[in-house]
Amino acid sequence: MDDSTAHARVTVDELVRCGVTDAVFCPGSRNAPLAFALHAADAAGRLRLHVRIDERTAGFLALGLALRSGRPVPVCTTSGTAVANLHPAVLEASHAGVPLVVLTADRPPQLIGTGASQTIVQDGIFGGAVRLATTSVTAGGNAHWRSLVGRALAAAMGAPPGPVHVNMPFGEPLVPGPDPAFPPGRDGDRPWTSVPRAVRSAPPLPLDPSAPTLVIAGSGAPELEVAAPVVAEPSSAVWPGALRAGPWLLDTIRPAQVVVVGRPTLHRPVQRLLADPDVAVYAVADEYGSAWTDVPGTVRAVGSLPALTPPAGWLDRWHAADESASAALDKALDDPAAPAGLRLSRALVAGLPDGAALVLGSSNPVRDVALAAAPRPGLTVLANRGVAGIDGTVSTAIGAALAHGGPAYALMGDLTLLHDTTGLVIGPDEPRPDLTIVVLNDGGGGIFGLLEQGSAEHSHAFERVFGTPHAVDVAVLCAGLGATHRVSAVDGLTLPRPRGITVVEVRATRAGLREGHAALRAAVRDALREP
Repeated sequence: MDDSTAHARVTVDELVRCGVTDAVFCPGSRNAPLAFALHAADAAGRLRLHVRIDERTAGFLALGLALRSGRPVPVCTTSGTAVANLHPAVLEASHAGVPLVVLTADRPPQLIGTGASQTIVQDGIFGGAVRLATTSVTAGGNAHWRSLVGRALAAAMGAPPGPVHVNMPFGEPLVPGPDPAFPPGRDGDRPWTSVPRAVRSAPPLPLDPSAPTLVIAGSGAPELEVAAPVVAEPSSAVWPGALRAGPWLLDTIRPAQVVVVGRPTLHRPVQRLLADPDVAVYAVADEYGSAWTDVPGTVRAVGSLPALTPPAGWLDRWHAADESASAALDKALDDPAAPAGLRLSRALVAGLPDGAALVLGSSNPVRDVALAAAPRPGLTVLANRGVAGIDGTVSTAIGAALAHGGPAYALMGDLTLLHDTTGLVIGPDEPRPDLTIVVLNDGGGGIFGLLEQGSAEHSHAFERVFGTPHAVDVAVLCAGLGATHRVSAVDGLTLPRPRGITVVEVRATRAGLREGHAALRAAVRDALREP
């Protein structure tokens, strides 16, 4: 067996021994040894292989698989610019704590800097975004290859978890020749090096347990049981039991102290609250060592959450305000003139079956769910909130659906769909998910109309450089890419049980979006003023 073939086969074998169940591969010449090794493992039923032609799509597909499963997922590319196309997914995985394993084939070291085709300096290309960057050299042999895989996966699942990069220079020949004895592992199918997952503990926060306390739960927050009101983002584990109208109430009721769990990024009222010098802010330490969130620099201590015993009536006050605000929201959202994204989010979340996964696109969709949908149990809600980009959302949703094992849905805007249309390009021999993608098509970038640049004084430039209108026919796009297409209205939204990939297009307009949100804020404010 030639060295490159043995190197690739042992690497894939050890990945499987260490618990890898899915791998994503992009075709190339220099990564041919890995292509044959992954194909053989898939044919033997040892892992499930997903082949994609676009490296950026492949990176986010692997990220979606890892995000939902919690297991490390390798994505493998050839050399050159193919590696650079993984950078967006690596950045998201780094900031979101997702165990993405980047395997990049490379030219032998002696070809670097010689002008050889598809050759760049790949070592260190991802900078500080990866938990480990290393090179698996062909000359290392069986023990080196296997122990390095164990070290890479330990870093990917470490404290904190995140992406790792293993660069693999392959010399020719790149295709297998005669097939002598396979370099063995040891102890059956156990990993070469068994590494326990590290967790961290922290002392209790030095807060006043009896003070009027509010918990702010951002993306990634774990399940909590607290005797305090909770304002949670949809991609936190505590969202099902959180206040429905919490984001609308933050300028109305002021706590004495706030406890931050996870990474809150969605709401400006949250950031204003955390920046208030009259509010004591504390952060709950992450068990895997991720950095705590503290944008305004006001966190007084980081630690574990002690039992809270806020004053009598504190929790009741929040629940009463939540009930009044929710009733006002629902009344306002029943008006067909209310913002379509908020109305769609409310209907979608309420209509999903128990056991479903829901992937939320960045920009407006995740915020619309947070502002309008009633939190409920029975859903797994996921979102790319690490760096909160719209790129790769289709592929992330497909990966999450493939890992979920039940009905899966996604909600995104039209620009998010268009940014990752290659995510819908799935070969005829590839595993296909059952996924319904709900797309709010308002012909451009709706979120900018809600920001400062959407104010009237900037209207002369807004539509071209922020609204970014397009003339894409989503039905024709889906037909060309092999996805089923349907059109639905917000009222009477129909959600077929996912079978294959279906895009449900909900057409809307961006006109009046800014005014619509202002009217909702006024409706909530008026409801809270009533005796």
